[in-house]
Amino acid sequence: MIRLRRQTKPVLLENKSSWSKDAKKVWIGGDHPIAVQSMTTTDTADADKTLEQVYGLAMAGCEIVRVTCQDARDAAGLPHIVARSPVPIVADVHFDHKMALAAIEAGVAKLRLNPGNITDPVKTREVVALAIERGTPIRIGVNMGSLARDLEEKLGHTPEALVASALRHVDILEELGHTDIVISVKAHDAVTTIYSYRLLAKRLDERGTPYPLHLGVTEAGLPQDGTIKSSIGLGVLLFEGIGDTLRVSLAADPVEEVPVAWGILKGLGLREKGFDITACPSCGRAEIEVVELARMVEAIAKEYTAPVKVAV
Repeated sequence: MIRLRRQTKPVLLENKSSWSKDAKKVWIGGDHPIAVQSMTTTDTADADKTLEQVYGLAMAGCEIVRVTCQDARDAAGLPHIVARSPVPIVADVHFDHKMALAAIEAGVAKLRLNPGNITDPVKTREVVALAIERGTPIRIGVNMGSLARDLEEKLGHTPEALVASALRHVDILEELGHTDIVISVKAHDAVTTIYSYRLLAKRLDERGTPYPLHLGVTEAGLPQDGTIKSSIGLGVLLFEGIGDTLRVSLAADPVEEVPVAWGILKGLGLREKGFDITACPSCGRAEIEVVELARMVEAIAKEYTAPVKVAV
């Protein structure tokens, strides 16, 4: 049986724009459903094209969408995207704290910061102060490929280094009074990812700060390999009760990530959506084209979201 889910402090994600009142609000953590995320691949500066992809993701079942905000052009497109998105928009910011400030001003539902590349205490303080003022949650997103140099030299590319980096930034946010926090510690392989999240959950619970966790295997690869890595890594963690939201990273159209994430949740019995098709792998005893028939049912099933079990 799946272990009892780790109890975490829920964080509310909602777009903060007077034009986005109809956008879905999503809770991460607590007893709320494990949310499915993805990230756009468009140029955020092209707000209309980005929104088109956001709507495609939402139609596929994605509940939270992240967009990059790397320069002033991207920042200029954010208000339009936030105001018209049907789901919470998360801004992904690296290096330039001014883009984080602009994203918060644009009304994003959450900010993702990488502690490995925004390190100046004064700039961090400025971002956190505005996030508190606007009620904007922050995800501390640590990746194995962008660890702080001192931690990398001391601990290497290990789960301990990922967790130390995350907790270092948790301390900074807490000292500044910000506790609407989500955390991720992503590695490139399933095994390191599993050990990293296990250790992070343990350390957070020992500290009495049960922040929700965003699960993912970073840069998992092309669809087949990425699906396998993510299914193993995230599936094991979710089976152990660890994780409050997930993103399956694939080198593909981001819409392809969504059914994989839902498939992991459905396979573990954590959420239900759409048809669950049971089909014989077929053998010499089959008197009909089982695979062809199953694919026909699968094509029809894509039009439905109601949870239904179908045997072919």
